[in-house]
Amino acid sequence: MTRRDAFPAGQQDAATLAGSPATETAALEGERLLRSVEGMWCTSCALAIEHRLGRLPGVSRAGVDYLSATLMVEGTPAAVAPERIAAAVGRLGYRLCDLESAPDARQRLDAESRALAGRLLAAALFGMWTMLASLLIYAGALPEARLERVLAWVSGAFALPVVTLATWPFYRAAWRTLRAGRPGMDALVSLGVIGALAVSVWLLGRGSAEVYFDTAVMLVLLLLAGRWVETLARYRGLRALEGLAPLPERACRLDPRGEDARVPVAEVAAGERIRVARGETLALDGELLDAAARLDLALLTGESRPRTLTRGSRLSAGCRNLGAPFTLRVTAGVGERRLDGLYRQVQALQAGKGELRRLAERFAAWLSPAALALALVTLASLLLAGVAPEEAAVRALSVLVVACPCAVGLAVPLASLAGTSRALEAGVVFRDPAALELAGQVRAVAFDKTGTLTRGALRLAALGPVPGVAERDLLALAARAEWGSEHPLGLAIRAAAAEAGIAPGQAPAAVSEHPGRGRETREADGTSLRIGAPDWLAGQDAVPAWRKAGPPWATEVAVARDGQWLGILWLEDDPEPGAAATLAGLREQGLMLAMISGDRPVLVRRLGRRLGLAPEACFGGRSPEAKRHLVAALPGPVLYVGDGINDAPALAASTVGVASAEASAGARDAAAIQLLGHGVQGVPAAIAIARATRRVMRQNLALSALYNALALGLAGWMVIPPQAAVLAMVASSLSVVGNAARLGLAHPGTSKAMESRLG
Repeated sequence: MTRRDAFPAGQQDAATLAGSPATETAALEGERLLRSVEGMWCTSCALAIEHRLGRLPGVSRAGVDYLSATLMVEGTPAAVAPERIAAAVGRLGYRLCDLESAPDARQRLDAESRALAGRLLAAALFGMWTMLASLLIYAGALPEARLERVLAWVSGAFALPVVTLATWPFYRAAWRTLRAGRPGMDALVSLGVIGALAVSVWLLGRGSAEVYFDTAVMLVLLLLAGRWVETLARYRGLRALEGLAPLPERACRLDPRGEDARVPVAEVAAGERIRVARGETLALDGELLDAAARLDLALLTGESRPRTLTRGSRLSAGCRNLGAPFTLRVTAGVGERRLDGLYRQVQALQAGKGELRRLAERFAAWLSPAALALALVTLASLLLAGVAPEEAAVRALSVLVVACPCAVGLAVPLASLAGTSRALEAGVVFRDPAALELAGQVRAVAFDKTGTLTRGALRLAALGPVPGVAERDLLALAARAEWGSEHPLGLAIRAAAAEAGIAPGQAPAAVSEHPGRGRETREADGTSLRIGAPDWLAGQDAVPAWRKAGPPWATEVAVARDGQWLGILWLEDDPEPGAAATLAGLREQGLMLAMISGDRPVLVRRLGRRLGLAPEACFGGRSPEAKRHLVAALPGPVLYVGDGINDAPALAASTVGVASAEASAGARDAAAIQLLGHGVQGVPAAIAIARATRRVMRQNLALSALYNALALGLAGWMVIPPQAAVLAMVASSLSVVGNAARLGLAHPGTSKAMESRLG
């Protein structure tokens, strides 16, 4: 922690309650572009777009996720200009659009699902007769060869709608990926279908009824069914994303005359005022204009206890008003709220590429051309060996069908989506794809103190003014110095002032933050107020002429005005309920634990004893720089949990940084994982889900690689009926889908529960 753990982070835009939409938007629109893509049919489409964009001058990284239809491009500002990227995507036949909201994504999936259902129904209706005709031919149920040839033509006639209308998306995607220079699964599927048709027509021309129209139909039908299962998995991930923002659709907007009207939240702009009634949930982020408000933060932080906030506090959409109606000045409209930012972060995660996903895509990139080359080699070798042309063609067709890299393309993205969705349900947001793979490998976990291992909702224990200063005046000046602060100490001081009936007044003329030490405010008349660590104030010429002793277990906050020492406030904080059990569970997993704080060493050691930490694992009185060095010295990989601006260096130095629910904007920006629930209970869930997700990713890669190695080898060396090749290919895809679905069945309550469910 450092003194930031003992002192306010200042006017962070509501560390506890608000996000940093402006910062996020700048990051997204500056050297990083985050958009949605319309028209993708499968993972091959995503890889083709990514391949084309990655070759544009000035683009340093491009990522496209088919499952969430999200595109992320990084590079120079000119290179990632939306119009330039849109033109490049448009040349391939896709369309770039604004980043989808959860409702928009649901509508898109609904439309895709309806179109897919129509194609699947058509393929089933016409394909049924094709399969029946082929079955009669194979069974030898017809008395004459002439009737078998007639039935073979009938089989082809019924297959025609399947291989044209139902298969059209495969052909279109194959053409687009070929134009991008990155042919994938759709190219092999299209070649397989066209190859089965060509072989069948050739055999019919030779007077044979041994046709393979049923192979083409089965390939299309089973692939469409697999897409249906895949769509269900995407729906599940979308439901988890939508759960981030169950916000009201209308708000009570106030006009300049003070009259109100219920309007859609999308019509309320930043700077306008809204009225929040008792029991109503905030629909927008904003700044509190009334003297005080009592709020339920359970939706945002999981904290069950109400919290009192005062004028100038930043509130985030999702809070619920438990007290009298209050007025809010909107600071972030729809699309820029903190919860909207979390939604964007999850979308960016899906578009990013972790180590295992890049490995899978490299494997899939060479698999398609390798399969095509092997099919041609098989055909040529068999013809040279004197095998009948029809048999050679059928075996080459089997190689094409069996090698479709559906399983490889889905292996890691589906596991990532399932793991991310499960994490969201457990109150954990992964912002970085690497974090999803690295968090399960950590060897050491270090924690901040105030607001992470403690409740963070401190209470004023005692006041120690110097002679001549009244306790009420000291409290009023301390609350004034804490104007707009969202650090737990600042919130506690302002709440105590509100309960004492002390009005917060208007905003000071200027506020200066000193991370890890304290803060300074300056009034319009030039009066300076400083609040922070007693040692820091003493170094600012505010030397205490008289100092009262307070509770040894309480945190000290000193106040000075114009260089004159006014007194000390003592605040108490209790350990977060369940923190001791959480740390014990992490310790049982063999992880090294440490607590690093800027608070007084005696307080840090006292809390460590209550939480079961060894004295040598408790580091107090540490500056932000010292925190960073301590984290870097721990055996890696290291996971660090912090909440303050002074924790940003330690979060950046750690392998995986975790921002607690009430973290400041600086801490959230530096962290790869955000906890939505209060306290540290989400840390074991994050580690367990990351371990399980990485395990499933590796299992899926192994399954798909083993399948393709065996299937290609067998298809090249022995006769495999095309129908059997189709079934094997679809079975491999369903195996990785089913394996990824196990992540959704696991309960993230404890790591042991997760481990036992996922083996």
